[in-house]
Amino acid sequence: MSNILITSGGRRVSLVKAFKNELTKVDPSGKVFVVDALPSLSAASQISDKAFKICEIEDPAYIDALLKICIENNVSLIIPTLDTELSVLAKNKKKFLKFKIQLVLSSKKLIKKCNNKLLSQSLFNKLNIEVPKVYSKDNYKLPIFIKPINGSGSDENYIVKSEDQISKYHKNNNLLYFFEYLNHDDYDEYTCDLYYDKSSILKCVIPRKRIEIRGGEVSKGVTKKNQIIPLIESNFKHLKGARGCITVQLFLHKTNKNLMGIEVNPRFGGGYPLSYLAGGNYPKWLIQEYLLNEELNYYNDWEENLLMLRYDNEVLVHSYEN
Repeated sequence: MSNILITSGGRRVSLVKAFKNELTKVDPSGKVFVVDALPSLSAASQISDKAFKICEIEDPAYIDALLKICIENNVSLIIPTLDTELSVLAKNKKKFLKFKIQLVLSSKKLIKKCNNKLLSQSLFNKLNIEVPKVYSKDNYKLPIFIKPINGSGSDENYIVKSEDQISKYHKNNNLLYFFEYLNHDDYDEYTCDLYYDKSSILKCVIPRKRIEIRGGEVSKGVTKKNQIIPLIESNFKHLKGARGCITVQLFLHKTNKNLMGIEVNPRFGGGYPLSYLAGGNYPKWLIQEYLLNEELNYYNDWEENLLMLRYDNEVLVHSYEN
């Protein structure tokens, strides 16, 4: 057995703990490492087996630096966590495979579709799932939701309910698009954690109802078994190029139960720990597939109505020097 490395550790304490827990069960000597631009200020870095400082993903030296860390520390599996990393890593996947280092990555084509909100909408359309309207900037119906075509999290997201809230910046910025606004009074918001095996076959789907959001990440959520599951099982059974954890964001109308597709992200989402604690053991399955070469069965025996209430906790570092 070899070691696992999680990129951009940041605040992903629960994800690191999950991988440590599952790797130890099959190999007590296995280690889970983290890389981060500022590991001394990363909570996840503090609870990993070891953390390494690395340059930003935009730096041309990033790939060689990451590869060097992996080779020197017997890393066999890399788990990316940021949207901005995915395309860069996908382009360099063969460099790592030469050293028998596997990246849990979807295909370059799928990553490109997921990173672009308009291409994501075309993906939903092909899967027979409705999407919010996209308005031109001179012909729209308030309220609208403004967001970047390739944004991540809640950066540059605006809910606009009156004309005076729309500025020249919104209209002149070609990266910002005007979308139909889906009112939370009418819709429940879900993030679905999907697991795809190496052959891009769906092995699990866990819908998480988002009750409260903070900074673009769920702070209160609950697992649900409802009509979303058969729809995903039917339309997303085989998603070409999908591998590992894929998150699909959907809005479910409270009365007519109509579904609207919002985003697809080919990585672990910030709210995944709820799915893990409900029984969706994606870290274990990744270890089984990529490190033990085992095949997986479809899994649906996870806990429904499991409520997660997040709170801030502390990671203390003694004798820290700035």
